[in-house]
Amino acid sequence: MHPPFIFDEYFIDEALRLAKKAMGWTNPNPMVGAVIVKNGKIIAKGYHKRVGLPHAEIEALNAAKTSVKGATLYVNLEPCAHYGRTPPCVDAIIQAGIKRLVCSTLDPNPKVHGRGIAKLKQAGITVSVGLREEESRALNETFFTFHEKQRPFVAIKFAASLDGKIATYTGDSKWITNEKARLFARKLRGEYQAILVGINTIMRDNPHLGVRNSARRDPIRIILDSNLQIPLNSRVLRDNNVLIATTAHASKDKRELLTRRGIPIITFENKNIPLKELLLSLRSREIISVLVEGGGKILGSFVDGKIIDKVYAFYAPILIGGGKAVTIQGSGINKIKNALNLKRIAIKRFQDDFLVIGSPC
Repeated sequence: MHPPFIFDEYFIDEALRLAKKAMGWTNPNPMVGAVIVKNGKIIAKGYHKRVGLPHAEIEALNAAKTSVKGATLYVNLEPCAHYGRTPPCVDAIIQAGIKRLVCSTLDPNPKVHGRGIAKLKQAGITVSVGLREEESRALNETFFTFHEKQRPFVAIKFAASLDGKIATYTGDSKWITNEKARLFARKLRGEYQAILVGINTIMRDNPHLGVRNSARRDPIRIILDSNLQIPLNSRVLRDNNVLIATTAHASKDKRELLTRRGIPIITFENKNIPLKELLLSLRSREIISVLVEGGGKILGSFVDGKIIDKVYAFYAPILIGGGKAVTIQGSGINKIKNALNLKRIAIKRFQDDFLVIGSPC
């Protein structure tokens, strides 16, 4: 017999917990966990560990030490029904004799959306969809945005004084926030597939832009550099996990030199790098999420374009002042009512510093 439905929440929560273990490793795939339950007991678990490896459902089926025939499978995302990097999961689920499937939400990928569920139903499997849907979408918000908005999920991050300055008039920003806040910000990079900064940040700070933690995956470093000013000894060029966006106005010799070093380059014909075209190019490369770290001009361009899905705003209890101090720039809005209004606000404290997290929708 199947366990009472009141226990479904417990098992789907376990699937979500398992899915989170692969944070930062599955891109461009979603994070998925799977739990197989028979006679009210968990007999197998699995999660998708990284792109190219077996999906969560297959991991769980392979982990089972006893027959799964007649069991219930809990998964936080619809099983795939197409051949991608791996074979379709629904075929294995049907063949294994799973009797019931509980999943949180349909897969937004048009190659999958509804097809996996339909095939399972056709095979006589009882299917329930919608349990913990909000939590599942939140866990894979980057994946859902990538497929639903046809572009990468864009988050911006900045550290500011209480009067909104992200650097002094000399460009000094080390350090506005304390060490604990900076450590959290560095870990945050591991949750995104790519990190994006402008050339001014590279020239001024020569940042590393990595997570510096072997348990986390370093994001792809995207540099916006219209004129290819980037020094060849920049720390961001330490390996080929980098992507430079530039324009046709940049030096051809510098472009060829970087290309010979194996550095990927996207070239736009415009004088400036168009953000929407850039995001489309990133989408074609299966980059599903980008964390924008600055500087002020880059942050301002995303605010002006309202191409923001999440904001991480760190604040320190200091005042910098000065009309020439660095702020989020761009054209700005003309009326307060037109400002980017953040919702679903969360606040974290790091001793005297605090972080405001919000989304504009």
